[in-house]
Amino acid sequence: MSQALTLARPYARAAFSVARDAGALPAWSDALAFAARLAADPQVAGLLGNPRLAPADAVALLAPDAAGETFANFVGLLFDNRRLPLLPEIAGLFDELRFEAERVVKARVTSATDLSDAELETVKAALRKRFGREVEVQTAVDASLLGGAVIDAGDVVIDGSLKGKLGRLQAALAH
Repeated sequence: MSQALTLARPYARAAFSVARDAGALPAWSDALAFAARLAADPQVAGLLGNPRLAPADAVALLAPDAAGETFANFVGLLFDNRRLPLLPEIAGLFDELRFEAERVVKARVTSATDLSDAELETVKAALRKRFGREVEVQTAVDASLLGGAVIDAGDVVIDGSLKGKLGRLQAALAH
């Protein structure tokens, strides 16, 4: 486990607790994702590391107006503790906690061509049945798969692509 994740975990848990108690998990998730994208930008990271940067300026930069005062205070706490570079890890851990609490599995479906709405709904239904949870699907296209799809849902990877099948056939014939 990386040191960044170890340092980020208590902040992610605290943010999750505050957001859950306020009934604002989606809003905090969006605000953290926004702040994390900014903090990960090399130019912004250089600015955040500047000792002349005032806490209020850092908060104004990283906390969206719609996020509210509590989120701004959280960003201020991260600034005070010099943990702003951990925002990408905090956001990722926060989303893991959120999806676990909401009983949602996040899956990435990569297919050789764009999936139709009906095909995507069939994949979602199959994943809901397999995991017994709601499924949030992100799609991508990779023409090198030749056909079929690869589904990555956390610890589970299902390779139903033609490229994967051909690779397994080649390995079987080589042995």
